[in-house]
Amino acid sequence: MQKLTVKKYQSKDCSVWNEFVLKNKVATFLFDRDFMEYHSDRFQDFSLMIYKEDELIAIMPANIKDSVLYSHQGLTYGGLITEMTSDTSVLIAIYEVLIAFLNQHDIKTIKIKSLPEFYDRTVNNSNKLLTDNFNATVYQRHKVLAIDFSLPFTIHKTKLKNYRKNQSAGFMIQDDNRFDVFWNKVLIPRLKLKHNTKPVHTLEEIELLHQRFPNQIKQYNIFLNDEILAGITIFDKGNIVKSQYGATTERGEKTRALEYLFIYLTYKFKDEGKRFFSMGTVSDKSNKLGYNPGLLRQKEELGCQMYAQEFLLLETK
Repeated sequence: MQKLTVKKYQSKDCSVWNEFVLKNKVATFLFDRDFMEYHSDRFQDFSLMIYKEDELIAIMPANIKDSVLYSHQGLTYGGLITEMTSDTSVLIAIYEVLIAFLNQHDIKTIKIKSLPEFYDRTVNNSNKLLTDNFNATVYQRHKVLAIDFSLPFTIHKTKLKNYRKNQSAGFMIQDDNRFDVFWNKVLIPRLKLKHNTKPVHTLEEIELLHQRFPNQIKQYNIFLNDEILAGITIFDKGNIVKSQYGATTERGEKTRALEYLFIYLTYKFKDEGKRFFSMGTVSDKSNKLGYNPGLLRQKEELGCQMYAQEFLLLETK
């Protein structure tokens, strides 16, 4: 095998990095530097690029904190992103040079937030390679809910009954990307009231990201008599679409507006030929189970199946 080398990402590598992301079948726009850099003030970037001679064959979006390398904490998922042709021997060689490089920089621990398994059919094999060959351990496993449109899916009969009944209720769905209305009138107040927390993205950040990625970040709001009742923020990743945020007002809750919007978008994305509609994780640290069983049931009743997202810990020495 030709010699592999590792280098730390620098701003001058932006175009090379983004070209790799654009051509890769697994990488999504979240790995584009224009997305990653929006919160560069919060994280000390330590993204890595792996070369075979002069050819870039893998990247790892990452940041460093307290001498621990994280597959980037500002992203929902990450890990090593390779060419689709990479076989087991190549992956082992890549991890060997990565570990050697990190040891040179006195980094002894890597925490990897892998892709949910439906994003990449080989992700489970890659994780097993790490546990079998590098003594990595799976320290956390999230439940991620998604609809696979290539398979038959069933929406609960009660939800379908309410959806059909509400088709004549006067709901108006708008996709004009009015993030401000949703953030200020629905998302921020509801998160404050229910969980005493804030959205991960500020309004200014999500509007900036939409400007950078207008075809990938979209806002759908549902109104009744000009009053917003609910909204869903969509991240469109090609074959996979993900509901990044979904929230409803108190009146929207009573009228099942958010449920209506989810079912509307499910049929829309199916008709558009999408492969998966991800409704995100149901993790809940405050619950002794580690997840929210009520939220799990709701998403399953919307047609979702459960998939795993593994978090791995790897000691470099």
